[in-house]
Amino acid sequence: MNDWPEDGGYGRGNANSQPEGPRRMSHVQRPQVPQQPPRHDQGYNPNFTQAQGAGYDSGYSSGQVYGDPQGGGHGTVPPQYAPGPGSGGPGRPAPDWRKRIKVGSIVLVIAVAAWGIGTYAWASSQMRNEVDLSKVIERPAEGDCTTYLIVGSDSREGMSAEEKKKLHTGSAEGKRTDSMMILAACSSGNTMVSLPRDSWVTIPSFVGSESGKTYPARGGSKLNAAYAMDGPELLVRTVEFNTGLRIDHYAEIGFAGFANIVDALGGVELNIEKGFKDKKSGADFQAGTQTLNGEQALAFVRTRYAFAQSDLQRTKNQQKFLSALANEAATPGTILNPFALYPTLGAGLDTLIVDKDMSLYDLGKMFFAMKGISGGDGKSMNIPLAGSAPQNSLKWDMPKVKQLVEQIKNDEKVTVESNR
Repeated sequence: MNDWPEDGGYGRGNANSQPEGPRRMSHVQRPQVPQQPPRHDQGYNPNFTQAQGAGYDSGYSSGQVYGDPQGGGHGTVPPQYAPGPGSGGPGRPAPDWRKRIKVGSIVLVIAVAAWGIGTYAWASSQMRNEVDLSKVIERPAEGDCTTYLIVGSDSREGMSAEEKKKLHTGSAEGKRTDSMMILAACSSGNTMVSLPRDSWVTIPSFVGSESGKTYPARGGSKLNAAYAMDGPELLVRTVEFNTGLRIDHYAEIGFAGFANIVDALGGVELNIEKGFKDKKSGADFQAGTQTLNGEQALAFVRTRYAFAQSDLQRTKNQQKFLSALANEAATPGTILNPFALYPTLGAGLDTLIVDKDMSLYDLGKMFFAMKGISGGDGKSMNIPLAGSAPQNSLKWDMPKVKQLVEQIKNDEKVTVESNR
């Protein structure tokens, strides 16, 4: 059977002068050959002949633009895009740096906040809130400033025999007040008032902190006797009774804690105006600016026999050093550096005794108030004195004391001056 068309097929001859185009058989269908993906293992080889390459695509484009409507190219080379500035490579979008910086900043803030909260919680758990001011009776009305009674005791708690010898503390049992001062943190300016431990005062009636018994008033006693009789609660009661100023918070530190804080800070820089020596405290200082370690700092604040004014000069030295200590402790280099912050907090909180209502925030305010005094935001002074009293004690100048207290109560700038 002949399937060729009878109207003159291609290859059978034709009477026309022009050759016919090719014809196809109506019943024959060309198979669909699936397009093969480009082979990337065949780079361009100039010696590769068409005969050798017949039957497959080499993957090399002769310059035809992909998708050209005129055809002619192999169509196997994907379109190429020139990478833009900062792009991640061909076909990748450029990274969004604004978004990355924003996310990174959020992560950093969260990490810092978590560190701060964790540190605050740890430090709060280390505080020794042992003094109960609710046991103090007949208290004055609250004033406009926040007041702290800061006490340095001669406690040797936790000290070895070698440490006692090194720090020249002796080995007396129990503890007594070695220094006392009122710190008033006010918006009008901070004021630090030292109370000589030999101040001649009245120890008022009080309820025993341990026994709960009421004890009668005792007139004509040294201020430090109150602490020896019934501890911090009676000392606060005695200061409030004799000044009329309410004490909001109480903070006490012993010899070891004081020295350890100084060492944890790497020392405290201080300008000593005049050199002095004292065998009892171990002091041996030349005049000039120098960095004191814990042992030297303790000797500096305890020395009294090397001065003509004895305890009065010592209180001035204590104020000066505490301000310098607070200035060093409250710097960003300490607060933001974990390697400095944790040793300092650990050294201080282990031996620092505070009242039950005092928080870490209140403690921080106390240090910053002391720092402000060293920076000129406020003043430091001894309580005004009127002369000597029995038993080598010191009598207060009560009219000036009342004026000083009224200025602190009303958050006014302190204009009262101590006369010694």
